[in-house]
Amino acid sequence: SLVLQAVFNLLIPDHAADAFSPPRLGAQGPWDALLERLLGGLARWDSEHFLFIAEHGYLLEHNCAFLPLFPLSLRLLAALLPWPVQLQPRSRLLLSAVLLNALLAALAAAALLGLGRAVLRNRRQAFLAALLFSVSPAGVFMAAAYSESAFACLAFSAMWQLEKGQGCLSGLLFALAAAARANGVVNAGFFLYSHAKRFARQLQGGSAPLRELPSLWKQGLSLALSAALMCAGIFLPFALFQCYAYVRFCGPGTGLAQSVPEPLLQLARDKGYRVAGTGGAEPPWCSQRFPVVYSYIQDTYWNVGFLRYFELRQIPNFLLALPVTLLCSWAAWTYVSTNPRHCLTLGLKRSKSEEEGKARDGFCGPAAFVYVVHSTALLLFGFSCMHVQVLTRFLGSSSPILYWFAAHLLQEHEPLLWSTGTDNPKSGEPLVGKSASSCGNGTSDNPVVRLLLNWRSITPLSRSILGFFLGYWLLGLVLHCNFFPWT
Repeated sequence: SLVLQAVFNLLIPDHAADAFSPPRLGAQGPWDALLERLLGGLARWDSEHFLFIAEHGYLLEHNCAFLPLFPLSLRLLAALLPWPVQLQPRSRLLLSAVLLNALLAALAAAALLGLGRAVLRNRRQAFLAALLFSVSPAGVFMAAAYSESAFACLAFSAMWQLEKGQGCLSGLLFALAAAARANGVVNAGFFLYSHAKRFARQLQGGSAPLRELPSLWKQGLSLALSAALMCAGIFLPFALFQCYAYVRFCGPGTGLAQSVPEPLLQLARDKGYRVAGTGGAEPPWCSQRFPVVYSYIQDTYWNVGFLRYFELRQIPNFLLALPVTLLCSWAAWTYVSTNPRHCLTLGLKRSKSEEEGKARDGFCGPAAFVYVVHSTALLLFGFSCMHVQVLTRFLGSSSPILYWFAAHLLQEHEPLLWSTGTDNPKSGEPLVGKSASSCGNGTSDNPVVRLLLNWRSITPLSRSILGFFLGYWLLGLVLHCNFFPWT
Protein backbone atom coordinates (compact mmCIF):
# COMPACT_ATOMS: atom_id res chain seq x y z
CA SER A 1 0.00 0.00 0.00
CA LEU A 2 2.75 2.45 0.93
CA VAL A 3 4.71 1.80 -2.26
CA LEU A 4 1.69 1.88 -4.58
CA GLN A 5 0.24 5.08 -3.14
CA ALA A 6 3.61 6.80 -3.62
CA VAL A 7 3.79 5.62 -7.24
CA PHE A 8 0.21 6.64 -8.03
CA ASN A 9 0.68 9.98 -6.30
CA LEU A 10 3.75 10.69 -8.43
CA LEU A 11 2.21 9.58 -11.74
CA ILE A 12 -1.32 11.04 -11.42
CA PRO A 13 -1.97 14.76 -10.95
CA ASP A 14 -4.04 15.67 -7.90
CA HIS A 15 -7.67 16.54 -8.45
CA ALA A 16 -8.64 20.09 -7.41
CA ALA A 17 -11.11 19.00 -4.74
CA ASP A 18 -13.21 21.35 -2.64
CA ALA A 19 -11.90 19.91 0.63
CA PHE A 20 -10.40 21.24 3.83
CA SER A 21 -6.84 22.22 2.95
CA PRO A 22 -5.15 24.48 5.52
CA PRO A 23 -2.11 26.50 4.46
CA ARG A 24 1.34 25.14 5.29
CA LEU A 25 3.08 27.21 7.92
CA GLY A 26 6.83 27.68 7.96
CA ALA A 27 9.45 27.09 5.30
CA GLN A 28 9.47 23.58 3.84
CA GLY A 29 12.89 21.97 3.90
CA PRO A 30 14.20 19.27 1.53
CA TRP A 31 13.25 16.46 3.94
CA ASP A 32 9.71 17.83 4.23
CA ALA A 33 9.43 17.92 0.43
CA LEU A 34 10.70 14.33 0.16
CA LEU A 35 8.27 13.10 2.82
CA GLU A 36 5.39 14.89 1.12
CA ARG A 37 6.33 13.29 -2.18
CA LEU A 38 6.53 9.80 -0.66
CA LEU A 39 3.63 9.90 1.82
CA GLY A 40 1.53 12.86 0.71
CA GLY A 41 -1.10 10.53 -0.77
CA LEU A 42 -1.98 9.44 2.77
CA ALA A 43 -2.80 13.01 3.85
CA ARG A 44 -5.94 13.60 1.78
CA TRP A 45 -9.53 14.47 2.63
CA ASP A 46 -10.25 13.86 6.37
CA SER A 47 -6.55 13.23 7.02
CA GLU A 48 -6.10 17.00 6.78
CA HIS A 49 -8.45 17.42 9.73
CA PHE A 50 -6.63 14.88 11.90
CA LEU A 51 -3.21 16.34 11.12
CA PHE A 52 -4.49 19.89 11.65
CA ILE A 53 -6.01 18.98 15.05
CA ALA A 54 -2.82 17.20 16.11
CA GLU A 55 -0.79 20.32 15.24
CA HIS A 56 -3.10 23.16 16.27
CA GLY A 57 -5.75 21.61 18.50
CA TYR A 58 -9.50 22.13 18.03
CA LEU A 59 -9.13 25.59 16.59
CA LEU A 60 -12.02 25.46 14.09
CA GLU A 61 -15.57 24.43 14.93
CA HIS A 62 -15.98 21.81 12.23
CA ASN A 63 -12.83 20.03 13.46
CA CYS A 64 -14.99 18.85 16.38
CA ALA A 65 -16.57 16.19 14.14
CA PHE A 66 -13.32 14.25 14.63
CA LEU A 67 -12.85 12.78 18.10
CA PRO A 68 -9.57 13.32 19.94
CA LEU A 69 -7.96 9.91 20.56
CA PHE A 70 -6.23 9.56 17.18
CA PRO A 71 -4.89 13.15 16.87
CA LEU A 72 -3.73 13.04 20.49
CA SER A 73 -1.90 9.78 19.76
CA LEU A 74 -0.20 11.39 16.75
CA ARG A 75 0.88 14.37 18.81
CA LEU A 76 2.30 12.13 21.54
CA LEU A 77 4.12 9.85 19.11
CA ALA A 78 5.57 12.80 17.18
CA ALA A 79 6.88 14.23 20.46
CA LEU A 80 8.43 10.93 21.61
CA LEU A 81 10.07 9.71 18.40
CA PRO A 82 13.70 10.74 17.80
CA TRP A 83 14.03 12.77 14.61
CA PRO A 84 17.49 12.52 13.01
CA VAL A 85 16.63 15.21 10.43
CA GLN A 86 14.91 18.59 10.64
CA LEU A 87 11.19 18.30 9.84
CA GLN A 88 8.23 20.65 10.09
CA PRO A 89 5.56 19.66 12.68
CA ARG A 90 3.12 18.53 10.00
CA SER A 91 5.73 16.26 8.40
CA ARG A 92 6.50 14.65 11.76
CA LEU A 93 2.79 14.12 12.37
CA LEU A 94 2.26 12.57 8.93
CA LEU A 95 5.15 10.14 9.38
CA SER A 96 3.86 9.30 12.87
CA ALA A 97 0.42 8.58 11.43
CA VAL A 98 1.82 6.21 8.81
CA LEU A 99 3.94 4.32 11.35
CA LEU A 100 1.16 4.17 13.93
CA ASN A 101 -1.48 2.95 11.48
CA ALA A 102 0.85 0.30 10.07
CA LEU A 103 1.17 -1.11 13.59
CA LEU A 104 -2.52 -0.71 14.47
CA ALA A 105 -3.71 -2.36 11.25
CA ALA A 106 -1.55 -5.41 11.98
CA LEU A 107 -2.82 -5.54 15.57
CA ALA A 108 -6.41 -5.22 14.30
CA ALA A 109 -5.88 -8.23 12.01
CA ALA A 110 -4.46 -10.21 14.95
CA ALA A 111 -7.42 -9.19 17.15
CA LEU A 112 -9.85 -10.21 14.40
CA LEU A 113 -8.10 -13.58 14.19
CA GLY A 114 -8.49 -14.12 17.95
CA LEU A 115 -12.09 -12.94 17.91
CA GLY A 116 -12.88 -15.19 14.96
CA ARG A 117 -11.45 -18.24 16.70
CA ALA A 118 -13.52 -17.48 19.82
CA VAL A 119 -16.80 -16.81 18.02
CA LEU A 120 -16.66 -18.97 14.90
CA ARG A 121 -14.82 -21.89 16.54
CA ASN A 122 -13.40 -22.59 13.09
CA ARG A 123 -9.71 -21.81 12.85
CA ARG A 124 -9.54 -21.99 9.05
CA GLN A 125 -12.44 -19.58 8.62
CA ALA A 126 -11.05 -17.20 11.24
CA PHE A 127 -7.63 -17.26 9.55
CA LEU A 128 -9.14 -16.61 6.11
CA ALA A 129 -11.17 -13.68 7.51
CA ALA A 130 -8.05 -12.12 9.03
CA LEU A 131 -6.27 -12.42 5.68
CA LEU A 132 -9.19 -10.74 3.94
CA PHE A 133 -8.98 -7.90 6.47
CA SER A 134 -5.37 -7.42 5.37
CA VAL A 135 -6.65 -6.61 1.85
CA SER A 136 -9.76 -4.84 3.08
CA PRO A 137 -11.75 -2.81 0.52
CA ALA A 138 -11.24 0.02 3.04
CA GLY A 139 -7.49 -0.61 2.98
CA VAL A 140 -6.42 2.90 1.96
CA PHE A 141 -8.09 4.29 5.09
CA MET A 142 -6.23 1.79 7.25
CA ALA A 143 -2.95 3.21 5.93
CA ALA A 144 -3.84 6.92 5.63
CA ALA A 145 -3.96 9.40 8.51
CA TYR A 146 -7.48 8.29 9.45
CA SER A 147 -8.76 6.81 12.70
CA GLU A 148 -10.04 3.59 11.04
CA SER A 149 -7.07 1.41 12.04
CA ALA A 150 -7.17 2.65 15.64
CA PHE A 151 -10.90 2.05 15.86
CA ALA A 152 -10.74 -1.42 14.29
CA CYS A 153 -7.90 -2.44 16.59
CA LEU A 154 -9.68 -1.23 19.74
CA ALA A 155 -13.16 -2.48 18.77
CA PHE A 156 -12.06 -5.96 17.65
CA SER A 157 -9.81 -6.30 20.71
CA ALA A 158 -12.69 -5.26 23.00
CA MET A 159 -15.04 -7.78 21.39
CA TRP A 160 -12.40 -10.50 21.76
CA GLN A 161 -11.84 -9.72 25.44
CA LEU A 162 -15.59 -9.75 26.07
CA GLU A 163 -15.81 -13.20 24.48
CA LYS A 164 -13.02 -14.31 26.84
CA GLY A 165 -14.95 -12.98 29.85
CA GLN A 166 -12.61 -10.04 30.50
CA GLY A 167 -15.37 -7.51 31.12
CA CYS A 168 -13.34 -4.68 32.64
CA LEU A 169 -10.61 -4.77 29.99
CA SER A 170 -13.25 -5.02 27.29
CA GLY A 171 -15.07 -1.99 28.71
CA LEU A 172 -11.85 0.04 28.75
CA LEU A 173 -11.10 -0.84 25.12
CA PHE A 174 -14.66 -0.03 24.04
CA ALA A 175 -14.39 3.34 25.82
CA LEU A 176 -11.15 4.10 23.99
CA ALA A 177 -12.81 3.12 20.71
CA ALA A 178 -15.62 5.58 21.48
CA ALA A 179 -12.94 8.26 21.94
CA ALA A 180 -11.70 7.51 18.42
CA ARG A 181 -14.99 7.40 16.48
CA ALA A 182 -18.52 8.45 17.42
CA ASN A 183 -20.07 5.16 16.30
CA GLY A 184 -18.08 3.50 19.09
CA VAL A 185 -20.93 4.29 21.49
CA VAL A 186 -23.03 1.70 19.64
CA ASN A 187 -20.70 -0.98 21.01
CA ALA A 188 -22.36 -0.56 24.40
CA GLY A 189 -24.96 -2.92 22.95
CA PHE A 190 -22.47 -5.79 23.21
CA PHE A 191 -22.35 -5.34 26.99
CA LEU A 192 -26.13 -5.07 27.28
CA TYR A 193 -26.59 -8.22 25.24
CA SER A 194 -23.88 -10.13 27.08
CA HIS A 195 -25.48 -9.41 30.46
CA ALA A 196 -29.01 -10.10 29.20
CA LYS A 197 -27.87 -13.42 27.73
CA ARG A 198 -26.15 -14.40 30.97
CA PHE A 199 -29.28 -13.68 33.02
CA ALA A 200 -31.56 -15.45 30.50
CA ARG A 201 -29.39 -18.57 30.64
CA GLN A 202 -29.63 -18.53 34.45
CA LEU A 203 -33.43 -18.51 34.19
CA GLN A 204 -33.50 -21.25 31.58
CA GLY A 205 -34.45 -24.73 32.71
CA GLY A 206 -37.92 -24.27 34.18
CA SER A 207 -39.47 -22.09 36.86
CA ALA A 208 -37.26 -21.51 39.88
CA PRO A 209 -38.49 -22.42 43.39
CA LEU A 210 -39.91 -19.52 45.35
CA ARG A 211 -37.00 -19.60 47.77
CA GLU A 212 -34.60 -18.90 44.89
CA LEU A 213 -36.47 -15.89 43.49
CA PRO A 214 -34.81 -13.30 45.79
CA SER A 215 -31.43 -14.67 44.73
CA LEU A 216 -32.36 -14.39 41.04
CA TRP A 217 -33.60 -10.83 41.57
CA LYS A 218 -30.31 -9.92 43.20
CA GLN A 219 -28.36 -11.48 40.34
CA GLY A 220 -30.49 -9.66 37.79
CA LEU A 221 -30.10 -6.35 39.59
CA SER A 222 -26.35 -6.87 39.87
CA LEU A 223 -26.05 -7.65 36.15
CA ALA A 224 -28.19 -4.63 35.23
CA LEU A 225 -26.10 -2.33 37.42
CA SER A 226 -22.87 -3.72 35.97
CA ALA A 227 -24.14 -3.27 32.42
CA ALA A 228 -25.29 0.29 33.16
CA LEU A 229 -21.89 1.23 34.59
CA MET A 230 -20.04 -0.28 31.65
CA CYS A 231 -22.30 1.50 29.15
CA ALA A 232 -21.82 4.79 31.02
CA GLY A 233 -18.07 4.27 30.78
CA ILE A 234 -18.33 3.72 27.02
CA PHE A 235 -20.42 6.88 26.57
CA LEU A 236 -18.17 8.96 28.84
CA PRO A 237 -15.41 9.92 26.31
CA PHE A 238 -17.96 11.17 23.80
CA ALA A 239 -19.86 13.13 26.48
CA LEU A 240 -16.67 14.67 27.87
CA PHE A 241 -15.63 15.80 24.41
CA GLN A 242 -19.00 17.52 23.90
CA CYS A 243 -18.43 19.35 27.20
CA TYR A 244 -14.95 20.38 26.04
CA ALA A 245 -16.36 21.73 22.76
CA TYR A 246 -19.03 23.66 24.67
CA VAL A 247 -16.45 25.34 26.87
CA ARG A 248 -14.20 26.09 23.90
CA PHE A 249 -16.79 27.49 21.50
CA CYS A 250 -19.74 28.58 23.64
CA GLY A 251 -17.92 30.43 26.42
CA PRO A 252 -16.84 34.05 26.30
CA GLY A 253 -13.99 34.95 23.96
CA THR A 254 -10.55 34.34 25.44
CA GLY A 255 -8.50 36.27 22.93
CA LEU A 256 -7.19 33.02 21.47
CA ALA A 257 -7.35 34.49 17.98
CA GLN A 258 -4.46 36.79 18.86
CA SER A 259 -2.13 33.76 19.00
CA VAL A 260 -3.47 32.10 15.86
CA PRO A 261 -1.26 32.56 12.77
CA GLU A 262 -2.71 35.03 10.31
CA PRO A 263 -2.89 32.50 7.40
CA LEU A 264 -5.23 30.33 9.47
CA LEU A 265 -7.39 33.30 10.43
CA GLN A 266 -7.56 34.27 6.77
CA LEU A 267 -8.62 30.74 5.88
CA ALA A 268 -11.41 30.94 8.48
CA ARG A 269 -12.59 34.27 7.08
CA ASP A 270 -12.53 33.02 3.49
CA LYS A 271 -14.36 29.77 4.22
CA GLY A 272 -16.67 31.01 6.99
CA TYR A 273 -15.17 28.74 9.65
CA ARG A 274 -15.87 29.60 13.28
CA VAL A 275 -12.66 30.00 15.31
CA ALA A 276 -12.52 29.06 19.00
CA GLY A 277 -12.11 31.79 21.59
CA THR A 278 -12.93 34.73 19.32
CA GLY A 279 -16.24 35.72 20.88
CA GLY A 280 -18.89 37.02 18.51
CA ALA A 281 -22.30 35.42 17.99
CA GLU A 282 -22.88 32.22 19.94
CA PRO A 283 -23.14 29.11 17.72
CA PRO A 284 -26.75 27.83 17.40
CA TRP A 285 -25.97 24.48 18.98
CA CYS A 286 -24.84 26.13 22.22
CA SER A 287 -28.43 27.07 23.09
CA GLN A 288 -29.82 23.57 22.60
CA ARG A 289 -31.09 21.70 25.64
CA PHE A 290 -28.39 19.09 25.07
CA PRO A 291 -25.64 20.95 23.18
CA VAL A 292 -24.02 18.30 21.00
CA VAL A 293 -21.56 19.83 18.55
CA TYR A 294 -21.07 16.54 16.67
CA SER A 295 -24.63 16.29 15.33
CA TYR A 296 -24.69 20.04 14.57
CA ILE A 297 -21.54 19.80 12.43
CA GLN A 298 -22.82 16.75 10.57
CA ASP A 299 -26.07 18.57 9.84
CA THR A 300 -24.72 22.05 9.02
CA TYR A 301 -21.39 21.43 7.32
CA TRP A 302 -22.05 18.11 5.55
CA ASN A 303 -25.84 17.92 5.31
CA VAL A 304 -25.98 14.54 7.02
CA GLY A 305 -29.48 13.46 8.00
CA PHE A 306 -32.23 10.91 7.47
CA LEU A 307 -32.75 10.20 3.73
CA ARG A 308 -31.06 13.50 2.76
CA TYR A 309 -28.71 11.66 0.43
CA PHE A 310 -31.52 10.09 -1.58
CA GLU A 311 -31.14 12.25 -4.69
CA LEU A 312 -30.73 11.34 -8.34
CA ARG A 313 -27.32 12.99 -8.51
CA GLN A 314 -26.08 10.67 -5.75
CA ILE A 315 -26.72 7.50 -7.77
CA PRO A 316 -22.96 7.02 -8.48
CA ASN A 317 -22.27 7.07 -4.73
CA PHE A 318 -25.02 4.50 -4.12
CA LEU A 319 -23.43 2.31 -6.79
CA LEU A 320 -20.08 2.73 -5.04
CA ALA A 321 -21.65 1.43 -1.82
CA LEU A 322 -23.56 -1.36 -3.58
CA PRO A 323 -21.04 -4.22 -3.11
CA VAL A 324 -20.70 -3.82 0.66
CA THR A 325 -24.46 -3.24 0.98
CA LEU A 326 -25.25 -6.45 -0.90
CA LEU A 327 -22.63 -8.47 0.97
CA CYS A 328 -23.77 -7.39 4.46
CA SER A 329 -27.46 -7.74 3.52
CA TRP A 330 -26.75 -11.23 2.20
CA ALA A 331 -24.93 -12.03 5.43
CA ALA A 332 -27.96 -11.02 7.52
CA TRP A 333 -30.36 -12.98 5.31
CA THR A 334 -28.15 -16.08 5.35
CA TYR A 335 -27.87 -16.03 9.13
CA VAL A 336 -31.59 -15.45 9.76
CA SER A 337 -32.72 -18.08 7.24
CA THR A 338 -30.29 -20.61 8.73
CA ASN A 339 -31.21 -19.86 12.35
CA PRO A 340 -34.84 -18.61 12.37
CA ARG A 341 -35.68 -19.94 15.85
CA HIS A 342 -32.44 -18.66 17.33
CA CYS A 343 -33.11 -15.20 15.88
CA LEU A 344 -36.73 -15.12 17.05
CA THR A 345 -35.57 -15.78 20.63
CA LEU A 346 -32.79 -13.17 20.17
CA GLY A 347 -30.25 -15.86 20.92
CA LEU A 348 -31.26 -15.82 24.60
CA LYS A 349 -32.64 -19.35 24.70
CA ARG A 350 -30.15 -22.18 24.58
CA SER A 351 -30.91 -24.58 21.74
CA LYS A 352 -30.79 -28.37 22.03
CA SER A 353 -27.66 -28.49 19.88
CA GLU A 354 -25.92 -26.08 22.29
CA GLU A 355 -27.00 -28.12 25.31
CA GLU A 356 -25.62 -31.27 23.67
CA GLY A 357 -22.39 -29.51 22.64
CA LYS A 358 -23.21 -29.92 18.96
CA ALA A 359 -23.81 -26.29 18.02
CA ARG A 360 -22.91 -25.29 14.48
CA ASP A 361 -19.44 -23.86 13.99
CA GLY A 362 -18.52 -21.04 11.62
CA PHE A 363 -20.40 -17.96 10.52
CA CYS A 364 -23.85 -19.50 11.03
CA GLY A 365 -23.09 -20.59 14.59
CA PRO A 366 -25.15 -19.21 17.51
CA ALA A 367 -22.35 -17.01 18.87
CA ALA A 368 -22.33 -14.81 15.74
CA PHE A 369 -25.91 -13.56 16.32
CA VAL A 370 -25.05 -10.31 18.10
CA TYR A 371 -22.39 -9.45 15.51
CA VAL A 372 -24.91 -9.91 12.69
CA VAL A 373 -27.36 -7.61 14.50
CA HIS A 374 -24.61 -5.04 15.03
CA SER A 375 -23.56 -5.14 11.37
CA THR A 376 -27.14 -4.88 10.12
CA ALA A 377 -27.90 -1.94 12.42
CA LEU A 378 -24.81 -0.09 11.18
CA LEU A 379 -25.75 -0.88 7.58
CA LEU A 380 -29.31 0.46 7.96
CA PHE A 381 -28.15 3.59 9.76
CA GLY A 382 -25.34 4.27 7.30
CA PHE A 383 -27.53 3.66 4.25
CA SER A 384 -30.34 5.95 5.42
CA CYS A 385 -28.57 8.67 7.41
CA MET A 386 -24.99 9.04 6.17
CA HIS A 387 -23.15 9.86 2.97
CA VAL A 388 -23.70 6.40 1.58
CA GLN A 389 -20.31 6.04 -0.11
CA VAL A 390 -18.58 5.86 3.30
CA LEU A 391 -20.35 2.55 4.06
CA THR A 392 -17.36 0.54 2.85
CA ARG A 393 -14.91 2.00 5.37
CA PHE A 394 -17.64 2.46 8.00
CA LEU A 395 -18.45 -1.26 8.07
CA GLY A 396 -14.94 -2.40 7.18
CA SER A 397 -13.50 -0.84 10.33
CA SER A 398 -16.41 -1.50 12.69
CA SER A 399 -17.80 -4.98 12.10
CA PRO A 400 -16.13 -8.37 11.65
CA ILE A 401 -19.15 -9.64 9.69
CA LEU A 402 -17.86 -8.32 6.35
CA TYR A 403 -14.77 -10.53 6.67
CA TRP A 404 -16.42 -13.51 8.38
CA PHE A 405 -19.16 -13.79 5.78
CA ALA A 406 -16.75 -13.41 2.86
CA ALA A 407 -14.58 -16.14 4.39
CA HIS A 408 -17.70 -18.29 4.93
CA LEU A 409 -18.71 -17.95 1.26
CA LEU A 410 -15.22 -18.79 0.04
CA GLN A 411 -14.93 -21.78 2.33
CA GLU A 412 -18.41 -23.10 1.51
CA HIS A 413 -18.42 -22.59 -2.26
CA GLU A 414 -14.80 -22.71 -3.42
CA PRO A 415 -13.63 -26.27 -4.20
CA LEU A 416 -9.97 -25.23 -4.17
CA LEU A 417 -10.32 -24.57 -0.44
CA TRP A 418 -11.84 -28.01 0.16
CA SER A 419 -8.79 -29.83 -1.22
CA THR A 420 -6.47 -31.47 1.27
CA GLY A 421 -4.02 -32.53 -1.40
CA THR A 422 -2.06 -30.81 -4.12
CA ASP A 423 -4.45 -31.54 -6.99
CA ASN A 424 -7.03 -29.23 -8.48
CA PRO A 425 -10.38 -30.94 -7.77
CA LYS A 426 -11.77 -29.60 -11.06
CA SER A 427 -9.04 -30.54 -13.50
CA GLY A 428 -6.76 -32.85 -11.61
CA GLU A 429 -3.84 -30.48 -12.20
CA PRO A 430 -1.47 -29.53 -9.38
CA LEU A 431 -2.50 -26.44 -7.43
CA VAL A 432 -0.29 -23.39 -7.72
CA GLY A 433 0.82 -21.90 -4.43
CA LYS A 434 0.36 -25.00 -2.25
CA SER A 435 3.28 -27.26 -1.51
CA ALA A 436 3.01 -30.93 -0.67
CA SER A 437 4.43 -30.27 2.79
CA SER A 438 1.45 -28.08 3.64
CA CYS A 439 -1.20 -30.72 2.89
CA GLY A 440 -3.86 -30.88 5.56
CA ASN A 441 -2.54 -27.87 7.45
CA GLY A 442 -4.88 -24.91 6.85
CA THR A 443 -2.57 -22.29 8.30
CA SER A 444 0.76 -23.27 6.73
CA ASP A 445 -0.08 -21.58 3.41
CA ASN A 446 -2.00 -18.48 2.41
CA PRO A 447 -5.40 -19.43 0.94
CA VAL A 448 -5.99 -15.94 -0.51
CA VAL A 449 -2.71 -16.09 -2.45
CA ARG A 450 -3.51 -19.63 -3.53
CA LEU A 451 -6.87 -18.52 -4.94
CA LEU A 452 -5.27 -15.62 -6.77
CA LEU A 453 -2.58 -17.84 -8.29
CA ASN A 454 -5.31 -20.23 -9.48
CA TRP A 455 -7.60 -17.41 -10.67
CA ARG A 456 -8.78 -19.23 -13.81
CA SER A 457 -9.85 -22.26 -11.83
CA ILE A 458 -11.86 -20.60 -9.05
CA THR A 459 -15.62 -20.10 -9.09
CA PRO A 460 -17.33 -16.87 -10.27
CA LEU A 461 -18.41 -16.21 -6.68
CA SER A 462 -14.81 -16.38 -5.45
CA ARG A 463 -13.73 -14.06 -8.25
CA SER A 464 -16.46 -11.60 -7.29
CA ILE A 465 -15.47 -11.55 -3.62
CA LEU A 466 -11.74 -11.27 -4.25
CA GLY A 467 -12.37 -8.79 -7.06
CA PHE A 468 -14.35 -6.57 -4.69
CA PHE A 469 -11.73 -6.70 -1.95
CA LEU A 470 -8.67 -6.23 -4.16
CA GLY A 471 -10.40 -3.91 -6.64
CA TYR A 472 -11.53 -1.48 -3.96
CA TRP A 473 -8.16 -1.76 -2.22
CA LEU A 474 -6.37 -0.79 -5.44
CA LEU A 475 -8.89 1.84 -6.59
CA GLY A 476 -8.74 3.42 -3.16
CA LEU A 477 -5.00 3.88 -3.49
CA VAL A 478 -5.39 5.39 -6.96
CA LEU A 479 -8.31 7.73 -6.28
CA HIS A 480 -8.11 8.70 -2.62
CA CYS A 481 -4.39 9.45 -2.75
CA ASN A 482 -4.96 11.95 -5.58
CA PHE A 483 -7.91 13.79 -3.99
CA PHE A 484 -10.52 12.09 -6.19
CA PRO A 485 -13.84 11.23 -4.51
CA TRP A 486 -13.81 7.79 -2.95
CA THR A 487 -15.44 5.97 -0.07
